[in-house]
Amino acid sequence: MPKIIGHNYIGGARSAAGTVTLHSHDASSGEPLPFVFTQATAAEVDAAARAAASAYPAFRSLSASRRAAFLEAIATQLDALDDDFVALVSRETALPSGRIQGERARTSGQMRLFAQVLRRGDFYGARIDRALPERQPLPRVDLRQYRIGVGPVAVFGASNFPLAFSTAGGDTAAALAAGCPVVFKAHSGHMATAEQVADAIIRAAEQTDMPKGVFNMIYGAGVGEALVKHPAIQAVGFTGSLTGGRALCDMAAARPQPIPVFAEMSSINPVLVLPEALQLRGETIARELVASVVQGCGQFCTNPGLVIGIASPRFTAFTALLGALINEQPAQTMLNAGTLRSYSNGVQALLDHSGVNHLAGKPQEGRQAQPQLFKADVRLLLNGDPLLQEEVFGPTTVIVEVADNAELQQALQGLHGQLTATLIAEAGDLQCYGEVLPLLEQKVGRVLFNGYPTGVEVGDAMVHGGPYPATSDARGTSVGSLAIERFLRPVCYQNCPDALLPEALQNANPLGINRLVDGHSQRTPL
Repeated sequence: MPKIIGHNYIGGARSAAGTVTLHSHDASSGEPLPFVFTQATAAEVDAAARAAASAYPAFRSLSASRRAAFLEAIATQLDALDDDFVALVSRETALPSGRIQGERARTSGQMRLFAQVLRRGDFYGARIDRALPERQPLPRVDLRQYRIGVGPVAVFGASNFPLAFSTAGGDTAAALAAGCPVVFKAHSGHMATAEQVADAIIRAAEQTDMPKGVFNMIYGAGVGEALVKHPAIQAVGFTGSLTGGRALCDMAAARPQPIPVFAEMSSINPVLVLPEALQLRGETIARELVASVVQGCGQFCTNPGLVIGIASPRFTAFTALLGALINEQPAQTMLNAGTLRSYSNGVQALLDHSGVNHLAGKPQEGRQAQPQLFKADVRLLLNGDPLLQEEVFGPTTVIVEVADNAELQQALQGLHGQLTATLIAEAGDLQCYGEVLPLLEQKVGRVLFNGYPTGVEVGDAMVHGGPYPATSDARGTSVGSLAIERFLRPVCYQNCPDALLPEALQNANPLGINRLVDGHSQRTPL
């Protein structure tokens, strides 16, 4: 069993000033694990935020290559975590070892991706308008712009991805890449995992001579409010429930100095099954869709929670097949007792609604989640019933049958913002239902064609975001290299002496990065 101290991480040291203790639990049995964690006091939250603020000037001033080396060192440390670590994560989350190993590779891969972003320099967004002293009627001054990190960032870990959306996850990686020190609030569902990953980050920071306080971590319930309200914190990254994300947004907006919150919160990820595709491969679609619904016990933010089809005998048969397949699926252990409780409540709300029929699935009982299938009256979407818009976090999906293309468009217009939408379609479908894609573009961050949303590639083009309530700010993404832009802000220099300019903006362009100069892309020195 790995050694776990359970103390907070503040300014490169460990701290346990409080008297409130917390325990991690075995996700399968519910029994406490033999680790004790000390909840951060108000003074420790303050110290962690101040440590990040103290580290910020030195950290943001480091060259992009130095920060890249730090991220690569974190990746190497993560890859070196051994089988004992994998077993620990599995005990805290009930996730299988193969899933954990894959998620660890994704987490280290994210770090390396942002290191590549730093080395190529496009994150600077360098723009130059050179002086035009002879311009009439007024001359133009010399203007040069690039982007810097906003300052210390508070990051909240997610329950469902103990590695990729947690301690060293995408928000932490993006913030560090941007030059922003991090104060991480460990998720209560996997505190021992968080400590092991935090140790890896600290080892990497020491190896690469990063300033003390570049990464800090605190434990505890109720400490998030003090962190978000701390004047040193300049942005927040969050993945979790709509209730939790909205509360953080409200806190941040009510500060004397409001700050941005980039929260991923809620999505039902509609899947549209169109007629020609259904005719040609209905059974295959049904099997693939059910596999997506129950994958990982449905504990994905992109889990397909709504399936929409056009009324027909074939769609009726498709619905029956989905029900038969759902009835074959075994119960699974969820991440923790709180997640199971929330899932049970969501299923019960669907069972209790007069406009929803239960089609398949065993009664929810015991310590495992039973997959479920429901069918809802389309009027719930058309009339704005809130229940159908609420994410049921687990292996459940809801069928909605629309009468025709016109009703399909009305139903889509009634949807709230989503992370994803999926079109299961053939070429003829896309021609007959051509109005659907422009509607979906207004509602989601990612549109899939003939695939399933569970699974998010980490790359330059990925968007893992969407209009509210999927996220608090649809202009960003929490996955992919674009995520760095959430933690950057532009600075403009007017008639600045060349020697005082950042290297990315100097005439000689010693970094050799691509820049927009007088409206033209330019990489060579001026």
